[in-house]
Amino acid sequence: MSIYDYKVKKRKEGELDLAELKGKVILIVNTATGCGFTPQYEGIEALYEKYHDKGFEVLDFPCNQFAGQAPGNDEEIHEFCTLKYNTQFDQLKKIDVNGENAEPLYTFLKQACPEEEVSGIKAKMAMKAISKLSKTTKEKGDIKWNFTKFLVDREGNVVKRYAPTTEAKAIEADVAELI
Repeated sequence: MSIYDYKVKKRKEGELDLAELKGKVILIVNTATGCGFTPQYEGIEALYEKYHDKGFEVLDFPCNQFAGQAPGNDEEIHEFCTLKYNTQFDQLKKIDVNGENAEPLYTFLKQACPEEEVSGIKAKMAMKAISKLSKTTKEKGDIKWNFTKFLVDREGNVVKRYAPTTEAKAIEADVAELI
């Protein structure tokens, strides 16, 4: 299986068949508008602007499972992102990433790449604090917090998982290599 075997709900209506993204490099991220990591939208948008014309896509899934930090409906979240961070990539429908109602794509992503690398003392301390706050992280491989990122190559393979503390600029070399 690959990500191309999944369909996800669009923000407004209908589904996005991920098979339509064959041949693209994709960053998949669960986001929240009221999180300490929300400013990462700037870096994600910068990556999108730099590499979109070369076959790079961002799949942004708002998720309210971590301390209720993605309040509002899908349109309110989209408006916030476009006004505050000038995002040009679209947000998809708000989802759960852990638990019995987890989006099937996320179940696949977590199985394909169950652990993220956390480097640096500051990031390790932040992730330790996050793990105490997260009420939905129960299974091995579960998403620990907002802004966990998955990088997918042009063949639909999940090649890397990044911790919420990992900024977009730190993954740019990986994106560029796949482009």
